[in-house]
Amino acid sequence: MSSSDIFFGEVLGTAVLILLGGGVVAGTVLKKSKSFEAGWVVIALGWGMAVLTGAYASTQLSGAHINPAVTLGIAIDTGEWGDVPTYVAGQMLGAMIGAVLVWLAYYGHFQEHLLAREEVSGSVTPGPKAFDEGAKRTAERRPSDPNQPGPVLGIFSTAPEIRNTVQNLATEIIATAVLVIGVLTIGVNDDLALSGTGPLMVALIVLGIGLSLGGPTGYAINPARDLGPRIVHALLPLPNKGGSDWGYSWIPVVGPLIGAAIGATIFNLLF
Repeated sequence: MSSSDIFFGEVLGTAVLILLGGGVVAGTVLKKSKSFEAGWVVIALGWGMAVLTGAYASTQLSGAHINPAVTLGIAIDTGEWGDVPTYVAGQMLGAMIGAVLVWLAYYGHFQEHLLAREEVSGSVTPGPKAFDEGAKRTAERRPSDPNQPGPVLGIFSTAPEIRNTVQNLATEIIATAVLVIGVLTIGVNDDLALSGTGPLMVALIVLGIGLSLGGPTGYAINPARDLGPRIVHALLPLPNKGGSDWGYSWIPVVGPLIGAAIGATIFNLLF
């Protein structure tokens, strides 16, 4: 594979991954979406299908890593490091493009969710839409607290249900190690490789991780999947969007990379 094939393959695959993965979260979170409040199982299924579609879209061009942790695990396994920067650059750009596409697809719903009235304990609390225009503009100009997650941040990136650095980091490490061991094991199975069902198996692994290990942190298991859209969230002109939770942002980057290294090491020791 040429460097250009790798780069554009990873851009395409990761953009599709984030478009469909972020899209299913947007559909369950944003008001007036037909899938509003559909629940965690729908989100996990949507992310599994996002992995499947992104992988099939890019497998012929780049081998469909679509995840820096997977790229790291494969590099540790094979000892081939020359294309790692190209893979990661394509993944980061693709993740940011995918996040922008989610915003465009749900543009009106973002506006409705962030500006509509809120119902609290049976009463209606006026949101910014009920203010006069001057107050509305003042509210939208007010800087967000950079330490507080915004109301739609979960569409773009992950956040823990319980903020405990050790536990959150451990969850991401364990989940990503499972992913990388699964990916590398599938890679040595000639029947799966020849039949083209490898991406389907990886998608099912991601679905399983989401259902079993996704509850504590939202299972980033992919540094580009979390960091790229988080940057987009920080840059987008969303009204009253809140902060991008940069204090937590290192965990879904460092955790998956450590998990990938551990997973690849275990695979090499056993196989």
